[in-house]
Amino acid sequence: MIFPEGFRQLLAQSVGSDRADIVLEALSEQPSVSIRLNPAKLKECPFPDAQPVPWSPYGYLLKERPVFTLDPLFHAGCYYVQDTSAMMAGHVFRQLPLEEGATVLDLCAAPGGKTTDLAASLREKLGGRFSLISNEVMKGRSAILRANVETWGDPRVGVVSRDPSAFGSAPLFDVILADVPCSGEGMFRKDAQALEEWSPELVDFCAARSHRILRDIWDTLKPGGHLIYSTCTFNQKENDETVAWAAKELGADIIPPASLCGAPAVPTRHGLLMLPGLVPGEGQYVSVLKKHGESAPVRPADVFFIFGAFRPSAPDSAAAMVDVDRKTALQYLHGDAIVLPQDAPTGPVTICFQGQPLGPGKNLGKRCNNLYPKNKRIRMDIR
Repeated sequence: MIFPEGFRQLLAQSVGSDRADIVLEALSEQPSVSIRLNPAKLKECPFPDAQPVPWSPYGYLLKERPVFTLDPLFHAGCYYVQDTSAMMAGHVFRQLPLEEGATVLDLCAAPGGKTTDLAASLREKLGGRFSLISNEVMKGRSAILRANVETWGDPRVGVVSRDPSAFGSAPLFDVILADVPCSGEGMFRKDAQALEEWSPELVDFCAARSHRILRDIWDTLKPGGHLIYSTCTFNQKENDETVAWAAKELGADIIPPASLCGAPAVPTRHGLLMLPGLVPGEGQYVSVLKKHGESAPVRPADVFFIFGAFRPSAPDSAAAMVDVDRKTALQYLHGDAIVLPQDAPTGPVTICFQGQPLGPGKNLGKRCNNLYPKNKRIRMDIR
């Protein structure tokens, strides 16, 4: 891999020469593949020989990359394909104090990996007594986020598309996750565009944008609340220096990185850094700020109503659940006409695979009308 001019020097300044050599070698290797289970739908990993991810109770590292598109369980939202390093934000989130009725904001959420991780963690700890708003300002990326949240299927997660400055000033959120847009150094082996576009000037631009994002959203964090700041880059300007700026200018204490550990992350002055070559995944930085002030009492807030959020709906409870084999499930997901078992009831049905709902249909007896949404259908050859 040919790296942009100035990258090696900045990397060495940020992580040290010895670690920089390890990272550079790892970035020239093939990336790993991992998934995170949806514990509300699936309790065991469906892939043999997968290895648990130590810092995620739901994460598994796979030995090779399967064709996820041809797995009905993927379309049912039973798991999410997510890099192991990206699971570090969820690991940190699970260590924060959370009370019933907690309101959480995932500010820069697309495509939805960290949102679904937070949702699983909140549901396990608080049941249905929480509200999670997932936001993406870019309209195209927001549509992807909405589709992934809908597939995940947790009705306590709402999706909106707003600039951080448009959230107002009311202190609504107990926790904000700001996985800010960055220079993407940690994604070089997965994202050719990030490699091509990187420059020292881009690093400066991204750091300044992060300052703006944090300043714009800060008032919506309750006094005593926590902000998780994360990037997929290595340099100090976008990471530790931005966290130090936020603590000083916005009014917060930085949670000591040592208290957040529990994974093979490299502690920095203000956060944790996942480095390729030391971990199986990509680059990721995570830090936590606690806002000055007394913790506000938990008051249930209908944040879904406030922001007009989209929330996924449950399958039609009046429709019969009809389980089909893998071939029929893929035909259904492809948008093809299908025939259900002879004992299947006529009328509205929910097509399922291994007990997991895939979508609606209308069984006419000799055939079943395929009502799977057109925008979700498999486009590749399923034979």
